[in-house]
Amino acid sequence: MNILFFGPNGSGKGTQGAILKEKYSLPHIESGAIFRENIKGGTKLGAEAKAYIDKGDLVPDEITIPMILDRLQQSDCKKGWLLDGFPRNKVQAEKLDESLKKAGMGLDIVVEIILDREIAKNRIMGRRLCANDNNHPNNIFIDAIKPNGDKCRVCGGALTTRADDQDEDAINKRHSIYYDKKTGTLASAYYFKDVAKKEGKIKYIELDGKPGVKEVTAELVSKL
Repeated sequence: MNILFFGPNGSGKGTQGAILKEKYSLPHIESGAIFRENIKGGTKLGAEAKAYIDKGDLVPDEITIPMILDRLQQSDCKKGWLLDGFPRNKVQAEKLDESLKKAGMGLDIVVEIILDREIAKNRIMGRRLCANDNNHPNNIFIDAIKPNGDKCRVCGGALTTRADDQDEDAINKRHSIYYDKKTGTLASAYYFKDVAKKEGKIKYIELDGKPGVKEVTAELVSKL
C-alpha cells in the first residue's frame, strides 16, 4: 500500500501518519528527513543538495526526486510506504508522477485532510506544551483537549508555547503555499485527484479535518 499524504500545518497530518505507520507497519517518509539522511550519509545527491542548502537556495527537483525514489526503493518499503511533505507544488507533482511510473512504482492511495485555513492557524497557535510531558495534548482552540486555564488538562503541569507556533507571519507564509490551488501544494494534490479520475488506478480519499483525532482516524481507516 503506497500512500501520498496531504494536509495543511495544523490539520493533524503528522499524527494520522504516525497512526497509519503503526497500524499497517509502513515507513513514514518525510522529505526533510531524506535530505538529512543523505547529507549525513555523505551520498553524492546529499552533497549536491547541501551545496544548495548552504547557499540558502531551494534544492532542485532533479536532485530531490531521485533522493525520494531511492528512499522508496529501500528494503523497508517493499510492502508499502507513506510519503509526506512532497510534492509541494504542481510541477513537482507532475515530475513525481512521471518518475514513479518510470520506476514501475505504483501509487495506490492519495489522502487529503481538508481543513479551513483559519481553523488550521488557530490550532497551531493554540497548542500548549506541558512541562511534565510534551505528549499531553493541550490546545486552547480545541474543546476536547482544552487545558484547565494555564494548567495541563492531563496532569496539571505548567504550560508553555513554542515560539514558532506563535509566529503568525511564518504560519501564514506556509499556509499560502499549501492553500494555493493554482500552483501550490493543493494544486499538487488536485493533480493526483485528476489522475485518479482519468486512470482509475489511484484511490483519492478526502477527510474532514475538523473532528478529533480518533474520529479522523476512524474515517481514514474505513476509507482505505
